[in-house]
Amino acid sequence: MNKAWSEQNQVMQVQIKKKDTYAEGIRTLFALRNELMRVLFSFRADLTREDFNAIPFVNAKGYHCKTIAYSLWHIFRIEDIVAHTLIDGTEQVFFAGGYQQRIRSPIITTGNELVKYQISDFSKQLDLEELYAYIAEVKESTETILSGLSFDRLKTKIPEGRKERLKALQVVSSDENAAWLVEYWCGKDIRGLIQMPFSRHWIMHTEACLRIRNKIHP
Repeated sequence: MNKAWSEQNQVMQVQIKKKDTYAEGIRTLFALRNELMRVLFSFRADLTREDFNAIPFVNAKGYHCKTIAYSLWHIFRIEDIVAHTLIDGTEQVFFAGGYQQRIRSPIITTGNELVKYQISDFSKQLDLEELYAYIAEVKESTETILSGLSFDRLKTKIPEGRKERLKALQVVSSDENAAWLVEYWCGKDIRGLIQMPFSRHWIMHTEACLRIRNKIHP
């Protein structure tokens, strides 16, 4: 893991555990996310459309066995689902903004169910400009939600009603590669969700994207 990103993430985790440093921890989180977002947006400027579909590590085990387009989709579908459906109890950006049609995605899920060349085939169908519009809107909306969270809410578990709402939306595939996400998320408190989908998950997939880019353009 990138040393600077890892250290920043660790600082954030310590800060959000204490009431008197919680607000500073949220600022640290946002600074980390801004750095990672700059990397993700650099791909739009530096890579060709075909590069976003490339899957050079198709048989590898790890986050780098995906494509860059898929990784963008995956990071932000998960964040949208967790931030809005589970934490805030509000409509996902994806649905409110009509992004399935705009991005031209054949799926509404996180994409965990896709494997190998299904991932590259999926990537080829996506409208990248709309995908980038989506990820920017999700980031902003998540940070608005987090800015309004009090320290006392961090130990709150996801209510059963929101878990059932998540299942009803069918945004997590029933495939064994994806279905586990529902229990995983709903077993965490809000602090735990901040520490994974909103931070560490970003880092791991951004690093995987950089590995893919470096393989395509050594």
